[in-house]
Amino acid sequence: MTYTIPIVSLVLVEPVEFGVAASHSRPGGNVTGVLLTVEDLPSKQLALAVEMVPSANKVGVLVNANNPNNPPQLRNMEAAASALRVELVPVMIGVPDDLHAAFQHLAREGVKIVLVLADTMFLNERKRIALVAMAARLPTMFGLRENVEDGGLMSYGVDLRDGWRRTAAFVDKILKGTKPGDLPIEFPTKLRLLINLTAAKALGLEVPPTLLARADEVIE
Repeated sequence: MTYTIPIVSLVLVEPVEFGVAASHSRPGGNVTGVLLTVEDLPSKQLALAVEMVPSANKVGVLVNANNPNNPPQLRNMEAAASALRVELVPVMIGVPDDLHAAFQHLAREGVKIVLVLADTMFLNERKRIALVAMAARLPTMFGLRENVEDGGLMSYGVDLRDGWRRTAAFVDKILKGTKPGDLPIEFPTKLRLLINLTAAKALGLEVPPTLLARADEVIE
Protein backbone atom coordinates (compact mmCIF):
# COMPACT_ATOMS: atom_id res chain seq x y z
CA MET A 1 0.00 0.00 0.00
CA THR A 2 1.27 3.48 -0.87
CA TYR A 3 1.40 6.14 1.83
CA THR A 4 1.99 9.12 -0.47
CA ILE A 5 -0.31 8.84 -3.49
CA PRO A 6 -3.80 10.20 -2.70
CA ILE A 7 -6.45 7.47 -2.51
CA VAL A 8 -10.18 8.21 -2.72
CA SER A 9 -12.46 5.24 -2.08
CA LEU A 10 -16.23 4.85 -2.26
CA VAL A 11 -16.15 1.55 -0.36
CA LEU A 12 -14.30 2.31 2.87
CA VAL A 13 -15.00 -0.14 5.71
CA GLU A 14 -13.72 0.46 9.26
CA PRO A 15 -10.90 2.80 8.07
CA VAL A 16 -9.97 3.87 11.61
CA GLU A 17 -10.00 0.31 12.98
CA PHE A 18 -7.78 -0.90 10.12
CA GLY A 19 -5.34 1.97 10.55
CA VAL A 20 -5.79 3.79 7.25
CA ALA A 21 -7.27 6.89 8.92
CA ALA A 22 -6.72 8.59 12.26
CA SER A 23 -10.41 9.54 12.50
CA HIS A 24 -13.40 10.05 10.27
CA SER A 25 -13.36 13.81 10.71
CA ARG A 26 -9.64 14.18 10.01
CA PRO A 27 -8.14 11.11 8.32
CA GLY A 28 -4.63 12.55 8.49
CA GLY A 29 -3.07 10.24 5.88
CA ASN A 30 -3.45 9.80 2.15
CA VAL A 31 -6.81 7.96 2.22
CA THR A 32 -10.31 9.46 2.29
CA GLY A 33 -13.68 8.88 0.67
CA VAL A 34 -17.09 7.45 1.49
CA LEU A 35 -17.96 4.62 3.88
CA LEU A 36 -19.55 1.52 2.39
CA THR A 37 -21.50 0.75 5.53
CA VAL A 38 -22.81 2.42 8.66
CA GLU A 39 -23.06 1.20 12.22
CA ASP A 40 -25.65 -1.54 12.70
CA LEU A 41 -26.35 -1.88 8.96
CA PRO A 42 -25.84 -5.69 9.07
CA SER A 43 -28.34 -5.86 11.94
CA LYS A 44 -30.88 -3.89 9.94
CA GLN A 45 -30.33 -6.15 6.94
CA LEU A 46 -30.99 -9.17 9.15
CA ALA A 47 -34.21 -7.63 10.49
CA LEU A 48 -35.42 -6.95 6.95
CA ALA A 49 -34.54 -10.50 5.89
CA VAL A 50 -36.62 -11.90 8.74
CA GLU A 51 -39.45 -9.55 7.85
CA MET A 52 -39.34 -10.85 4.27
CA VAL A 53 -39.52 -14.46 5.51
CA PRO A 54 -41.36 -14.35 8.86
CA SER A 55 -41.00 -18.11 9.33
CA ALA A 56 -37.21 -17.83 9.30
CA ASN A 57 -35.78 -19.32 12.47
CA LYS A 58 -32.47 -20.02 10.75
CA VAL A 59 -30.65 -17.48 8.57
CA GLY A 60 -27.61 -18.36 6.51
CA VAL A 61 -24.71 -15.91 6.28
CA LEU A 62 -22.24 -16.08 3.40
CA VAL A 63 -18.80 -14.90 4.51
CA ASN A 64 -15.60 -14.39 2.51
CA ALA A 65 -12.91 -16.00 4.66
CA ASN A 66 -10.27 -13.81 2.99
CA ASN A 67 -11.99 -10.49 3.69
CA PRO A 68 -11.02 -8.92 7.05
CA ASN A 69 -14.09 -6.65 6.79
CA ASN A 70 -16.54 -9.55 7.00
CA PRO A 71 -16.00 -10.70 10.63
CA PRO A 72 -17.05 -7.31 12.10
CA GLN A 73 -20.23 -7.44 10.01
CA LEU A 74 -20.95 -10.94 11.26
CA ARG A 75 -20.39 -9.91 14.90
CA ASN A 76 -22.80 -7.01 14.47
CA MET A 77 -25.39 -9.41 13.11
CA GLU A 78 -24.92 -11.94 15.91
CA ALA A 79 -26.04 -9.41 18.50
CA ALA A 80 -29.23 -8.71 16.55
CA ALA A 81 -29.93 -12.40 15.93
CA SER A 82 -30.44 -13.03 19.64
CA ALA A 83 -33.02 -10.25 19.89
CA LEU A 84 -34.81 -11.53 16.78
CA ARG A 85 -34.69 -15.10 18.09
CA VAL A 86 -33.08 -16.49 14.98
CA GLU A 87 -30.10 -18.76 14.62
CA LEU A 88 -27.32 -17.69 12.29
CA VAL A 89 -25.63 -20.33 10.14
CA PRO A 90 -22.44 -18.74 8.79
CA VAL A 91 -20.57 -20.37 5.93
CA MET A 92 -17.08 -19.20 5.03
CA ILE A 93 -15.76 -19.59 1.51
CA GLY A 94 -12.47 -18.59 -0.05
CA VAL A 95 -12.98 -18.87 -3.81
CA PRO A 96 -15.96 -18.57 -6.20
CA ASP A 97 -15.97 -22.30 -6.88
CA ASP A 98 -17.06 -22.82 -3.25
CA LEU A 99 -20.38 -21.08 -3.84
CA HIS A 100 -22.37 -24.08 -5.03
CA ALA A 101 -21.33 -26.25 -2.09
CA ALA A 102 -21.99 -23.39 0.34
CA PHE A 103 -25.60 -22.92 -0.77
CA GLN A 104 -26.21 -26.66 -0.84
CA HIS A 105 -24.94 -26.83 2.75
CA LEU A 106 -27.22 -23.97 3.80
CA ALA A 107 -30.19 -25.69 2.19
CA ARG A 108 -29.45 -28.91 4.09
CA GLU A 109 -29.19 -26.88 7.31
CA GLY A 110 -32.73 -25.68 6.78
CA VAL A 111 -32.08 -21.95 6.57
CA LYS A 112 -34.97 -19.88 5.21
CA ILE A 113 -32.99 -16.98 3.74
CA VAL A 114 -29.31 -16.21 3.13
CA LEU A 115 -27.67 -12.90 3.96
CA VAL A 116 -24.62 -12.28 1.75
CA LEU A 117 -22.10 -9.94 3.37
CA ALA A 118 -20.69 -6.97 1.47
CA ASP A 119 -17.64 -8.18 -0.42
CA THR A 120 -15.93 -7.60 -3.77
CA MET A 121 -15.90 -11.30 -4.69
CA PHE A 122 -19.61 -11.62 -3.94
CA LEU A 123 -20.28 -8.55 -6.07
CA ASN A 124 -18.21 -9.88 -8.97
CA GLU A 125 -19.89 -13.29 -8.70
CA ARG A 126 -23.41 -11.90 -8.33
CA LYS A 127 -24.83 -13.75 -11.34
CA ARG A 128 -23.45 -17.08 -10.14
CA ILE A 129 -24.76 -16.42 -6.63
CA ALA A 130 -28.23 -15.69 -8.02
CA LEU A 131 -28.18 -18.95 -9.98
CA VAL A 132 -26.97 -21.22 -7.17
CA ALA A 133 -29.32 -19.59 -4.67
CA MET A 134 -32.28 -20.10 -6.99
CA ALA A 135 -31.24 -23.70 -7.62
CA ALA A 136 -31.20 -24.26 -3.85
CA ARG A 137 -34.56 -22.43 -3.52
CA LEU A 138 -33.07 -19.95 -1.08
CA PRO A 139 -34.06 -16.26 -0.91
CA THR A 140 -31.12 -13.84 -0.64
CA MET A 141 -30.42 -10.52 1.05
CA PHE A 142 -27.53 -8.26 -0.02
CA GLY A 143 -26.02 -4.90 0.79
CA LEU A 144 -25.71 -3.72 -2.83
CA ARG A 145 -28.40 -3.18 -5.47
CA GLU A 146 -26.22 -4.70 -8.21
CA ASN A 147 -26.75 -8.15 -6.70
CA VAL A 148 -30.52 -7.71 -6.93
CA GLU A 149 -30.41 -6.35 -10.46
CA ASP A 150 -28.73 -9.62 -11.46
CA GLY A 151 -31.24 -11.94 -9.83
CA GLY A 152 -31.00 -11.60 -6.04
CA LEU A 153 -34.16 -11.12 -3.99
CA MET A 154 -33.49 -7.96 -1.98
CA SER A 155 -30.85 -5.49 -0.86
CA TYR A 156 -30.53 -2.78 1.72
CA GLY A 157 -27.53 -0.49 1.75
CA VAL A 158 -25.66 2.24 -0.04
CA ASP A 159 -26.03 3.02 -3.72
CA LEU A 160 -22.61 2.85 -5.38
CA ARG A 161 -23.80 5.28 -8.04
CA ASP A 162 -24.23 7.95 -5.38
CA GLY A 163 -20.78 7.08 -4.06
CA TRP A 164 -19.15 7.65 -7.45
CA ARG A 165 -20.66 11.12 -7.65
CA ARG A 166 -19.49 11.99 -4.16
CA THR A 167 -15.96 10.68 -4.69
CA ALA A 168 -15.70 12.88 -7.78
CA ALA A 169 -16.01 15.89 -5.47
CA PHE A 170 -13.10 14.56 -3.37
CA VAL A 171 -10.93 14.17 -6.45
CA ASP A 172 -11.75 17.69 -7.57
CA LYS A 173 -10.67 19.16 -4.21
CA ILE A 174 -7.44 17.13 -4.17
CA LEU A 175 -6.54 18.25 -7.69
CA LYS A 176 -7.03 21.82 -6.50
CA GLY A 177 -4.52 21.34 -3.70
CA THR A 178 -6.39 19.99 -0.67
CA LYS A 179 -4.63 17.13 1.12
CA PRO A 180 -6.61 13.86 1.38
CA GLY A 181 -5.96 13.78 5.12
CA ASP A 182 -7.79 17.09 5.51
CA LEU A 183 -10.96 15.85 3.81
CA PRO A 184 -13.38 14.20 6.28
CA ILE A 185 -14.54 10.69 5.45
CA GLU A 186 -18.23 10.86 4.61
CA PHE A 187 -20.99 8.62 5.88
CA PRO A 188 -23.67 7.31 3.50
CA THR A 189 -26.53 9.77 3.35
CA LYS A 190 -29.12 7.40 1.93
CA LEU A 191 -29.73 3.69 2.39
CA ARG A 192 -31.95 2.09 -0.23
CA LEU A 193 -34.23 -0.93 -0.07
CA LEU A 194 -34.56 -2.79 -3.36
CA ILE A 195 -36.86 -5.79 -3.94
CA ASN A 196 -36.90 -8.11 -6.94
CA LEU A 197 -40.49 -9.30 -7.44
CA THR A 198 -39.44 -11.52 -10.34
CA ALA A 199 -37.11 -13.43 -8.02
CA ALA A 200 -39.80 -13.57 -5.32
CA LYS A 201 -42.27 -15.07 -7.78
CA ALA A 202 -39.73 -17.66 -8.95
CA LEU A 203 -39.20 -18.66 -5.32
CA GLY A 204 -42.92 -18.82 -4.61
CA LEU A 205 -42.48 -16.10 -2.02
CA GLU A 206 -45.13 -13.51 -1.22
CA VAL A 207 -43.56 -10.19 -0.28
CA PRO A 208 -45.24 -8.66 2.81
CA PRO A 209 -47.19 -5.53 1.74
CA THR A 210 -45.66 -3.47 4.54
CA LEU A 211 -42.18 -4.28 3.27
CA LEU A 212 -43.12 -3.62 -0.33
CA ALA A 213 -44.52 -0.22 0.65
CA ARG A 214 -41.15 0.79 2.15
CA ALA A 215 -39.10 -0.25 -0.87
CA ASP A 216 -37.24 2.54 -2.67
CA GLU A 217 -37.31 0.51 -5.86
CA VAL A 218 -39.05 -2.63 -7.08
CA ILE A 219 -37.95 -4.82 -9.98
CA GLU A 220 -40.90 -6.47 -11.74
